[in-house]
Amino acid sequence: MSLKSWGGYPISKSIEFKFENNDSLKSIILEQESVIARGNGRSYGDSALSNNIINAKPHDHFISFNEEQGLLHVQSGVLLSDILNSFVPRGWFLKVTPGTKLITVGGAIASDVHGKNHHIAGCFSESVESFRLMLPDGQIVECSKLENTELFKASCGGMGLTGVILDATIQLKRINSQYINQTTIKTKNLKETFDTFEKYKSSEYSVAWIDCLATNDDIGKSLVMAGEFGNDGKLGYKSKKKLTIPFNFPSFSLNKWTVKIFNWLYYGKVKNTTSKQPVDIDSFFYPLDSIGDWNKIYGKNGFTQYQFILPMASSYDGLIEILQTISKSGKGSFLAVLKLYGKANDNYISFPMEGYSLALDFKIEKGLFDLLDELDQIVVKYKGRIYLAKDVRVSKAIFEQGYPNIDKFRELRKTYKMNDKFNSLQSKRVGI
Repeated sequence: MSLKSWGGYPISKSIEFKFENNDSLKSIILEQESVIARGNGRSYGDSALSNNIINAKPHDHFISFNEEQGLLHVQSGVLLSDILNSFVPRGWFLKVTPGTKLITVGGAIASDVHGKNHHIAGCFSESVESFRLMLPDGQIVECSKLENTELFKASCGGMGLTGVILDATIQLKRINSQYINQTTIKTKNLKETFDTFEKYKSSEYSVAWIDCLATNDDIGKSLVMAGEFGNDGKLGYKSKKKLTIPFNFPSFSLNKWTVKIFNWLYYGKVKNTTSKQPVDIDSFFYPLDSIGDWNKIYGKNGFTQYQFILPMASSYDGLIEILQTISKSGKGSFLAVLKLYGKANDNYISFPMEGYSLALDFKIEKGLFDLLDELDQIVVKYKGRIYLAKDVRVSKAIFEQGYPNIDKFRELRKTYKMNDKFNSLQSKRVGI
């Protein structure tokens, strides 16, 4: 069968394996030369593509919930949306959530996803009490920050390269509203944007849409959104009806001029320098999930998301140089998301560090990878790193410069013979 991830590039010829229980999963792992687990297929690149795929998504049962402690035990194929549907009405929310709820718990751990509150709550792994992992020999081990610690640190952010996550216990957080009290601040340039993040850094959630085609004195102009959960006791939760994109857009429909027009309209829709409004969970956390098959906007050739992070000390200068380079190229992105991050964790190849990250969606077209190679050099120059969950083309040399613990990860893979069993197109490309 032909498989592709959310970005639609590349397309992989794969054999998909399904398992009924742990014994049948063990048999698949022992019998196949090389495999990788796959959840809901929402990673953007080739991290869950391989010749042999283990489909973990059908294993989506809730196992138990400790109401007093907020501890939820689920199989790894449970979607974050399943958790929200069941637990928001009961007054519980995810401690950490990325910008889509349509990923599995296993995928969230493997990517060590993060959200709009990293500066407060860190990565998804901070909410993970424990998980069970099947190793290359079929052995099942319990992993936590206190038990099999090295396996925990390698698996959280390890992109499925340590084994198959079977189930996990995660910590939820109490809420008393389905609404976020959102403050929107319109900034004129990157300095104002940084100053605004600093001003609102005590807010639990913050994120900015940034105009990546702005030039000169306008570089870095943004709409910064900061928010906190309300306290009105309204806890109903219902996903919005989706507007579905029915077909792939023509490639020419996304170009420098249409992106410029979109950015002008999006920035211009906010009239006041500061405005406040309550918004629901889906609008604040998951705006794109309300558009079915939105990836088709980028055309049949697909797209890639380029997400990097720079240390706090070099974030401003690095972002100025990167935004200038993108604006000069004309290959703009109307989905450009800037976030503030807190301290890095101890996981071997988890993405975040203290600083700022920028995520940009680009359609696959002639000259794009040359631009991204140019951006790679700037990221390395400013001591940053690239996010594997979004990547589809970074080189081994660039990747490993951003991850000081990469050799620890490689050594653990070798010790457990994971490198002989769990591999993806991505892991082969970047040498992990």
